[in-house]
Amino acid sequence: MTDPVDRRAVAAELALAVVRMTRRLRGRRGDAQISLTQLSALATLFREGAMTPGALAARERVQPPSMTRVIASLTNLGLVKRDPHPTDGRQAIVSISDAGSALISDETDAREAWMSEQLAGLSETELRTLSEAVGIIRRIAERPE
Repeated sequence: MTDPVDRRAVAAELALAVVRMTRRLRGRRGDAQISLTQLSALATLFREGAMTPGALAARERVQPPSMTRVIASLTNLGLVKRDPHPTDGRQAIVSISDAGSALISDETDAREAWMSEQLAGLSETELRTLSEAVGIIRRIAERPE
């Protein structure tokens, strides 16, 4: 018979590991010209394509007024474009600019290079286990509140 898993202990260890990993990945950013909140919104536009500010706020799980500020700052930096909505004059469509795409590519390359170095020392079994864990962590992160 196996001992039951202590969910509280797993939760505490996972939370701490995620915080530490985030700190290490953040260190790869060098001279970051945008905040992590701005980076996340930009990455969503890069990955999912153009959308309304409301849809972007929902994807990022922030309030629309907060996303309005993020979009304004990214627009001022030339990283996103705002275009009129094709069917609803009250709406806008936000899309990533070429400069925004380049910034996302640079950020991604730096993080992936560092992460690849870290994974190089793992066994095939560890890599498979980690791959499964990534899927679980993603599902947890994407669950509705």
